[in-house]
Amino acid sequence: MNQVAIIDYGMCNLDSVARAVEECGGMPLVTDKAKDIETANRIILPGVGAFPEAMLNIRQRSLDQILCEQVLERRIPFLGICLGMQLLATKGWEGGEVEGLGWIEGDVRRLEPTEEDTRIPHIGWNEVNFVRDSPLSKGIPSSPDFYFVHSYHLSPYDERDIQATTPYGKGFVSAIQRDLIFGVQFHPEKSQRLGFQVLKNFLLV
Repeated sequence: MNQVAIIDYGMCNLDSVARAVEECGGMPLVTDKAKDIETANRIILPGVGAFPEAMLNIRQRSLDQILCEQVLERRIPFLGICLGMQLLATKGWEGGEVEGLGWIEGDVRRLEPTEEDTRIPHIGWNEVNFVRDSPLSKGIPSSPDFYFVHSYHLSPYDERDIQATTPYGKGFVSAIQRDLIFGVQFHPEKSQRLGFQVLKNFLLV
């Protein structure tokens, strides 16, 4: 059974993620301790809130260092959820320019509304269109709906990092992958059966 470190950097209630991981067959451990992260064989970085505050909290706790060691050097499978996906970017532009973790070259910018999709933040169920085969999409039907809560989105510079898109506003990237680094803009832990399938797929990577 996979031991899953769920990174606590003070930005969201992590109980729902931990319960979902447990229901999907993993052994969740909510932690901000390097010794716990070093022994995990899966890492999840959730998050809800502001990019600048999140990066400040991560750096103050030296979590960026241990995460880089485990994910980039040891190649431990990693999943970023919502804000956790956005933090992988080169930089974010919420309240000014802020450096992200820099694992995925790209910017995090505010969603652009249209006449049809005027509400920002984007809250609720919306379709996710996988544009490439991904381990996370195994057993997922075409154009499934997942649950979103966000005002910003990650725009990767390299299209090869894009795994899925969602047609809200002017459209945005809703899933990414580079090697064993995965990210989803939606909340799998709040997306019922298909969201749990995504988590199960991640545990099998």
